[in-house]
Amino acid sequence: MNASGTAGTPGFGGAWVAFPQRLAAELRKENRTLAAEIIHEIRRQIPEFSRPLSGQFGAAIQNGVETALAEFVDRVEEGGGELDAERLPVYRALGRGELSEGRSLDALQAAYRLGGRVAWRRYVRVARRLALATDAVAQLAETAFTHIDEIAAASVAAYARAQADAAGTLGRRRHRLLTLLVAPDPSPGPHPRTARTDSVPDDVLRQAARDAEWPLPETVAAVALSPGPRTSLPGRPSHGLRLPSLVLADLDGPAPCLLVPDPAELLADPLLRQVLQDRAGATGPVVPLRQAADSLRWARSLRAHAPAGEPADADRGLTDLLLLADPPLVRLMAARRLAPLDALTPKQRDRLAHTLLAHLQTPHGSAPELAERLAIHPQTARQRLHHLQRLFGAQLADPDARFELEAALRADLA
Repeated sequence: MNASGTAGTPGFGGAWVAFPQRLAAELRKENRTLAAEIIHEIRRQIPEFSRPLSGQFGAAIQNGVETALAEFVDRVEEGGGELDAERLPVYRALGRGELSEGRSLDALQAAYRLGGRVAWRRYVRVARRLALATDAVAQLAETAFTHIDEIAAASVAAYARAQADAAGTLGRRRHRLLTLLVAPDPSPGPHPRTARTDSVPDDVLRQAARDAEWPLPETVAAVALSPGPRTSLPGRPSHGLRLPSLVLADLDGPAPCLLVPDPAELLADPLLRQVLQDRAGATGPVVPLRQAADSLRWARSLRAHAPAGEPADADRGLTDLLLLADPPLVRLMAARRLAPLDALTPKQRDRLAHTLLAHLQTPHGSAPELAERLAIHPQTARQRLHHLQRLFGAQLADPDARFELEAALRADLA
């Protein structure tokens, strides 16, 4: 038997002492029926193990109990040593099995404790038959429960490793799904408005979502984030950054982003709101799932023009987002439509520009409305309106001109 053990497996060599050789032989005889009794008690007393021991589940339990009993006797016979490296995979498989069954380690640890008690009741009878001294019986008890602690530790470590591996796999799958949903259309053309998602077959998208354990939502909103600390795993925030579990995230790329399903609910989540605040998130419009790439494109445009360090929301200003789509065109429109203001001093221009925008945005554009909106005297409002009438004339009554004037002013005064 290999007694050298494996790195990372704890050993309690101080608990092992020399026992009479006949003790190991008698314990092996006891083990012939002991495994069946332990399994019976585990199934009877621990609900998670009460189902029939069939298939891989049953084989793992049976093998685990028999291996633990056999190794304990070997260690008693040899006077201790580390766990056998060739048997460690058995205990590790039990830990991984609990994760694959969707359970915590509570049931497995309870099974270890129960199995230890059942085994000890049998072993103490053997010790008495052999007339072992009291101190030897006490040492046998200590070695028995040391053995249980060690194999339990191997299972716990394997469970934790499997959990980390699963989280990493899930993170990679969610990152792939996010890429499918928000990657821009790679085809050339002057109108990059078709999301790449439209070219992803339905069955491919559904399978990627199943692999990522992500229910496909009806609507989504993309969020463009400012750069921040890197994360330890794809889609797994660290450094205190936490997200609702169903939010897809790319936090390590050059253009970090999120994809938020069911935005009406999740955008109000305190965890997500804190991330948007901390990372100056710009939220794109709520769109059908297949337009996720468009929502992200708009969010990034908004992020690029929003004040530094401040969150922004496209759904609160779709017109502003439209103005960001082609800044040179907006500047050309502003230069043409706002030319009558060019002859004014900067102070006069600013004052009349705000008055004109208020005139265009109020229901009737009357002097009392402007006075209230701009917090000025009604007479002052009338004077400014007369000035605007002289400068712009018929444009103030033309629908197309009014639309272009408002768009130009909104861009000019932003």
